[in-house]
Amino acid sequence: MSPEQLVIVYLLAGVLFIRSLGGLSRQETASRGNTYGLIGMALAMLATAFHPRVSTFVVIGSCLAAGGVIGAVVARRVGMTQMPELVAILHSFVGLAAVLVGLSSYLEPGAEITGVEALIHHVEIWVGVAVGAITFTGSVIAWAKLRGSISGRPLLLPGRHLLNLGIVAAIVGLAVPFTMHAGEPVAFYYLLGMTGLAAILGVHLVMAIGGADMPVVVSLLNSYSGWAAAAAGFMLANDLLILTGALVGSSGAILSIIMCRAMNRSILNVVFGGFGTADTKGPAKPAKDQGEVQEVAADGVADWLKAAKSVVIVPGYGMAVARAQNAVHDLTKQLRDAGVEVRFAIHPVAGRLPGHMNVLLAEAGVPYDIVHEMDEVNDDFDATDVVLVIGANDIVNPGALDDESSPIYGMPVLEAWKADKVVVFKRGMSAGYAGVANPLFFNDNTHMLFGDAKKSMTALVSAC
Repeated sequence: MSPEQLVIVYLLAGVLFIRSLGGLSRQETASRGNTYGLIGMALAMLATAFHPRVSTFVVIGSCLAAGGVIGAVVARRVGMTQMPELVAILHSFVGLAAVLVGLSSYLEPGAEITGVEALIHHVEIWVGVAVGAITFTGSVIAWAKLRGSISGRPLLLPGRHLLNLGIVAAIVGLAVPFTMHAGEPVAFYYLLGMTGLAAILGVHLVMAIGGADMPVVVSLLNSYSGWAAAAAGFMLANDLLILTGALVGSSGAILSIIMCRAMNRSILNVVFGGFGTADTKGPAKPAKDQGEVQEVAADGVADWLKAAKSVVIVPGYGMAVARAQNAVHDLTKQLRDAGVEVRFAIHPVAGRLPGHMNVLLAEAGVPYDIVHEMDEVNDDFDATDVVLVIGANDIVNPGALDDESSPIYGMPVLEAWKADKVVVFKRGMSAGYAGVANPLFFNDNTHMLFGDAKKSMTALVSAC
């Protein structure tokens, strides 16, 4: 394939990637967006395989085949509850790839370069390896937190911000002797030392972030992986990799900013760690402990739903764990057929991944037009007869609005407690992912329906 043909194919793949992002922005066109992305990636891989610098297809063909098989098997086996973990670990692969590309580009530049061109190339290597190392270790920690292998509680070391600043300064400072001694054996050791520092920074940044904020972290790491890919593109002089990385990096950054605004947070708090972990004024206030929680059976909830005119369903991670989305769809259809207005209220960080709840509901066949974002529903709770909170906790916690000592204070939440009746589907009284109690469970208008969400919803469908 000639260089001109390669540019044309890369340009076509880039256009398809842009169309893919556009399609993924809406539920109705998400499937089409995935198709565009698949076609674009197939073209990119074929173009790379026929690149003029590729002299044999044995190695690259074997890698493509092995990667395709592994990807297909993993995709078929991973459930929706494990999807955030999969996304996080895939981000780490991109970061690791950027590190390996950077190290190999330094050891084998492929062509003799001197002067300013060599300086620029070495700076590209330095930046690419640094971003890749941060992405790699940060994503591994995020994967471990989402998987439960590491506690979701933040690790707050004394002087953590100064520590981060010191590591960043060292990474920037070491670039000077690296570029000055480029080509000498000592320069490679500078590069390895910086890689270690960047890896430590990635670990510390994500370890300092609370579990409730992991959806934003996953989105941010997605942005990091894009910039790491773009940096690898500069190192390899690959226009498509630069374009694709820039698309992923910028879209991930925009999504992270949107989510931070929805949670009343600053993007800088995410970048430098400690997101959602500001020093509190004292111990968080306990949930209201007077009296007992009020339990209710499925038959009782069914009676309330039959008499209701307006119902709002708030899905959370518990719905994903129980795989209750299909039963939720059945109940929704049943109520709508009976003339009840049913809507879904989606919090920006519901679940463990941006859009997690939207995907689950779409998979179950819930109509797109009754699935609403938080701002579209919050003002209507006081006119709602029944709210069903299915496996959600922190996103309906009133302590986020009135408890200044709470680690989630300041986060906008779904104000479900304003409804006439609130039914919470939970397995038990454990705290949410943020590790804080929820006063909502003790409200006079709140009733708890304990048990597996899928079984509870199935029983509710039968009772209605």
